[in-house]
Amino acid sequence: MVESREERKEAMRRRTKKYASMVIRFYCELPKNRMECQVLGKQLLRSGTSVAANYREASRARSDAEFIAKIEICAQEADETLLWLELLRDDCGIISEKLSWLVDESNQLISIFVAMSKNVKSKCK
Repeated sequence: MVESREERKEAMRRRTKKYASMVIRFYCELPKNRMECQVLGKQLLRSGTSVAANYREASRARSDAEFIAKIEICAQEADETLLWLELLRDDCGIISEKLSWLVDESNQLISIFVAMSKNVKSKCK
C-alpha cells in the first residue's frame, strides 16, 4: 500500500512530536545538582523541541522555497541537538536508553530532512 503525501506528512508530524517529547523527558531526568548538565540540558531542550515546531511550519509552507528554508532549519536544529547529546554522553558521563534513542533518532531525522530538501530542490530545477 502506497502512502499519500498527506499521510507521510502526518507521520513525520507525529515522529517529530515524539522526538520533542523524548527530549523533554530526557531533560527532566538529568541531574539537577550538576550545573553543566543543566546548562547543556537547556540547550538540548531548546533545539530538540524546535525540530518539531519547525517541521510543523515546513508542513504548512506556502511555497517550495519556504519549505526548503524550514526543512533545512529542522536539519540544523536536529544536528545541534545531536551535539548537546554527545556532550552530555561524552563529557558528562550521562548514559541511558533515552539518550541512545535520541542520538539514533537525531541522525535519522537529519538524513530525512536533508533528503527532503534535496528532493524539493531537484524538483524546482
